[in-house]
Amino acid sequence: MMRIVRAFVLVLLATLLTAAVPTRVAADEPDQPAIEGLERLTPEERTAAERQLDRWKQMSPAERDRVMGNYRRWQSMSPDERRAARENFRRFRRMPPEEKARVMRDFERWNELPEARRDELEQAYRRFQDLPPERRERILKRFHRLQSLPPAERERVMRNWQRLRNLPPEERQRLRDRWQRMTPAERRSARERWRNGGEP
Repeated sequence: MMRIVRAFVLVLLATLLTAAVPTRVAADEPDQPAIEGLERLTPEERTAAERQLDRWKQMSPAERDRVMGNYRRWQSMSPDERRAARENFRRFRRMPPEEKARVMRDFERWNELPEARRDELEQAYRRFQDLPPERRERILKRFHRLQSLPPAERERVMRNWQRLRNLPPEERQRLRDRWQRMTPAERRSARERWRNGGEP
């Protein structure tokens, strides 16, 4: 999901940057063109440029600062990064509507996160990418298995996982060691206890 969100961010950056940042905002003089080079555009391009200029004029100073920051970020990207962003945008456009809607919801949730949390997630994503392929595959399989559970069961698993995370490190290690020594029958029994909210 991080890859999709990151790709979508880059695509939106590219779209906003090429569409929302005017080369020069309209001068107060009526005989000056609103956008530099407007006379060289086709009628369709001119209409799109003027529409983007209107959007720019309606933005708050904070929105303009954000767009300009995105523009500078786009400008600092390597040609390969820009090419990847454009390809991700094409891929996004080919998605079915429900998948696009999901990506947009994820993107909105991502933007609502505090910057510290986004940094933390990006670091986790980089660590995930650095794992050996077979380890990444195992993690993804477990994640897909979790996602396929009924909501109540998924909630139970997440509560148990949180309980385990809250244990002191030495207690978690003790439980891992105990799990490794268990027979398959003992593991099944332990899973059943955990499902019923019992102690590991």
